[in-house]
Amino acid sequence: MERARSVEKRLYRQMKATCRQWTLLEPGDRVMVAVSGGKDSHVLLYLLQKLAARLPFEIELVAVHLDQVQPGYDGAPLVRYLESSGVRFEILREDTYSVVMDKLDDRATYCSLCSRLRRGILYTAATRLGCNKIALGHHRDDSLETFLMNLFFAGKMQAMPAVYTTDDGRFRVIRPLIECDEASIALVAQAHEFPILPCNLCGSQDGLKRDAMTALLASLEERYPNVKSVMMNALRNVRPTHLLDPEVLQAWEQRPADVRPAAPKPRREHAAAEPIHRGGPRLPVLP
Repeated sequence: MERARSVEKRLYRQMKATCRQWTLLEPGDRVMVAVSGGKDSHVLLYLLQKLAARLPFEIELVAVHLDQVQPGYDGAPLVRYLESSGVRFEILREDTYSVVMDKLDDRATYCSLCSRLRRGILYTAATRLGCNKIALGHHRDDSLETFLMNLFFAGKMQAMPAVYTTDDGRFRVIRPLIECDEASIALVAQAHEFPILPCNLCGSQDGLKRDAMTALLASLEERYPNVKSVMMNALRNVRPTHLLDPEVLQAWEQRPADVRPAAPKPRREHAAAEPIHRGGPRLPVLP
């Protein structure tokens, strides 16, 4: 328990720093916290409640859970927990499970269609509830796995941002846990004995690309400790001048000078080398 308390304090500090750096929370926000029933969303809601109580301004949290009518689903433990938490909450119900199973065969990946359907339902609920922001429980490992999937299979460099605006401009989607590692989140969730609801869609398929990325990151971390932290720092330390996207380079060159990396100082020591062989016409000596 002592270790869990220490880890929880660290996660809270990381989440608070992320919220401050990216201005994820602002006065008057009504934030929908998407609670899937997994460990990540449980910890997100728990830490956001702690942070909201200590902010120098008022925000409102609304926890929303979607019952997707999956076989064997039992949301009663989650309802009991939310009732005891003191947070305003809603439980929605829509049979997206049957839609996914009807539209896709066993060879297709369920997650993509399932997430699109779930996202549309949550956006509709957010409008009805008057929420201007939607908080998701994605963490550091999710972001790195997404980055590798895009790199290996989609041919693009893209991860998960801490915040973005939906295409229709209605909401700001925030990820307060994006700097937090999954293992620490799991430890805190276990210590608090949150009621975890399994997913019978994404958890029912083997051989998924994301699972392969999870295994790859785990093997790298075992061989090179802290490699995930280094990779996460790389996402904060982009150098467009050393990539191959001309549009990104053009945008970078038009940025104010004060946001560019400092130009390296010319090296004087060991910078000159005298020629020991010459061939061809003699070149003029530069002053």
